[in-house]
Amino acid sequence: MPGLAASPTIFERIKLPEDTFETVLLEWMLPEENESLKHYAARMAKKIAHENPVLVGVSFGGILVQEIAKIIPVRKTIIISSAKCNTEYPRKFKIAKTTGAYKWLPLKLLLKVEDLAKYSFGAKINQRLKLYEKYLSVRDLKYLEWAIAQVMLWDRCEPDDSVIHIHGDADEVFPAKYIKGYIPVKGGTHIMIVNRYRWLNENLPKIILDGIK
Repeated sequence: MPGLAASPTIFERIKLPEDTFETVLLEWMLPEENESLKHYAARMAKKIAHENPVLVGVSFGGILVQEIAKIIPVRKTIIISSAKCNTEYPRKFKIAKTTGAYKWLPLKLLLKVEDLAKYSFGAKINQRLKLYEKYLSVRDLKYLEWAIAQVMLWDRCEPDDSVIHIHGDADEVFPAKYIKGYIPVKGGTHIMIVNRYRWLNENLPKIILDGIK
């Protein structure tokens, strides 16, 4: 499951051995009116045809697969660049939740990322905008508002110790100092699914198969 509003193409460089794994990519659906995350997860679970799958989710997708794992039997749940519970959120998330500031984010700008990319904000920001332009597939304002609210209001307060957490030590969205019990990726940022794919291609098969007979 890709990250918030992202296309499954973020996994385009993740290559698992085809003689061992079958990879199925899930896509975001538009939420129903006032839909809860649990109800959304139940709808998404119906799109999973295989029994006892290994679920892999990135960022908000990592939050979603944890909710799906409460609904269907899974072999493993693996999250990347995400959080296992809301106590792993950074302080700025908690302030945004308390004040309601997340409701006032300029989300319409995300829908016009191509226009933003025309301006020079510095090499690092321009590079990130190009990635957004390539991988951001859900350009629906209601979806963005819903998704950000689900992240902010996620009610899981205790981590599930069975969840396998892969996290970059340079993640700027979910800083590693707030995360406990994870597999570290040195230099990995929040978009390491794209730019640390070599590490993932080397290690993800072993992580998936560990303990599976």
